[in-house]
Amino acid sequence: MKHALLSLALIGVGACSVGPDFKKPQPQLPESWSTIARAETSIGGPVDSQWWQKLGDDQLSSLVERAAKSNLDVRTASSRLEQSRVLRQVTGSQQYPGVSTGGSYQRDRSSQTGLLDASNLNGKAPYEVWTATLDASWEIDLWGHVRRNVEAADADIQLTAAQRDGVLLSIAAETATDYIRLRGVQARLAVARQNLEIAQQSAELTQLRFDNGVTTNLDTANSAAQVATIEATLPVLQAQQDGLINALSYLLGEPPRALTKELHDVKAIPHPAPDVPLGLPSELAQRRPDIQQSEAALHRATAAIGIAEADFYPRVSLGASFGFQALNGSDLGAWNSRQWSYGPSLYLPIFQGGRVTGTLELRKRQEQEAALNYQRVVLGAWHEIDNAMTDYAAEKQHHAALEQAVQHNTDALSTARDRYNHGATDFINVLGVQSALLATQTQLVDSTTEAAIDRVRLYRALGGGWPTP
Repeated sequence: MKHALLSLALIGVGACSVGPDFKKPQPQLPESWSTIARAETSIGGPVDSQWWQKLGDDQLSSLVERAAKSNLDVRTASSRLEQSRVLRQVTGSQQYPGVSTGGSYQRDRSSQTGLLDASNLNGKAPYEVWTATLDASWEIDLWGHVRRNVEAADADIQLTAAQRDGVLLSIAAETATDYIRLRGVQARLAVARQNLEIAQQSAELTQLRFDNGVTTNLDTANSAAQVATIEATLPVLQAQQDGLINALSYLLGEPPRALTKELHDVKAIPHPAPDVPLGLPSELAQRRPDIQQSEAALHRATAAIGIAEADFYPRVSLGASFGFQALNGSDLGAWNSRQWSYGPSLYLPIFQGGRVTGTLELRKRQEQEAALNYQRVVLGAWHEIDNAMTDYAAEKQHHAALEQAVQHNTDALSTARDRYNHGATDFINVLGVQSALLATQTQLVDSTTEAAIDRVRLYRALGGGWPTP
């Protein structure tokens, strides 16, 4: 028996793991971004690990880092990561022998007409049984059933860690986007108020000319309508401002309007530096959390095949027990009260009604699905980067053209007002030029906002870093 137990233990040490070993997939990506990079982007240098600081706004950087610490989605994802680590500890404990101890006390009385009385009292009196044991058991992992479970648990840690990183990246990008939109809305408010002041001055001038009989009430009505039209946009923009402040408060885990005092003062729209380092395509799989997550899911699915295959083979366990049993408590520790047992046990599945075979086939299909999902995620990342570069380049060109349009409309309005004051044109021309100026100024603000947001989208697509919670 000793030689048999020693042989089984040695077999367990040198046992193999059935099922396929995981091979890290190689994503199909271009050798460089030069095939899709635009003139407005830089293909040199690594991706900024703290890209939010490159937007040039200290308040934005503070909000992003605070969101990483207090956002409820981030905290939930961190909790899930800790759960997976604890589960790995539980799974890993199956690799080692289990040792337990116990004791019992029982007072009993046997039947005088029943089976043999173990106390030799023939059921004439009650008796006591005292027991104390130390038990040990260990399953010899001959075919890697436990090792594959541990491998799957390790992959699950990688998966939940990638999920947590993905949440951090999303929250950082969402915080930056909402902040940029807030500053854009405030800039639109400033433009509207500036145009409202111009419209009010025109209305006062028109009323004065009407009082002097120089113009008709058509001009006064048009000028008053222009003032009312601009005033009508103010409440809508103010509501948008309050909504974005609340959105940022929610991202930071704060109640509504908690950041109103902090964010109500107008600041310029963040203006990032012109260069955008893209890094190398080969590093994308290490940067983007969604690719890491799909890779970990593929690893977990591959390990599950080994677990299913191990169920076809016998499972051997070693068990041993040592303890004391006595009818009197005072005899419980006596050497002649000792009892012990040891020996192996064998489990071999013979007929399971197709359960084991079906489980293996299911695990193989799930592994195929995980491999296809990995390819889908990588291809989606490539498309996302291409689209982000295209949008960023197009918006920069759009922004440059709008700057010229605003300058031309400003000059045109100055000329139109001067001609109107000298009676060389009617007021309808002034209204048309002012409306055009307001429209192009609003479009320029929107373009400035979208250019900064496109920069955030590009960093997110490239898998830029995320703040450490």
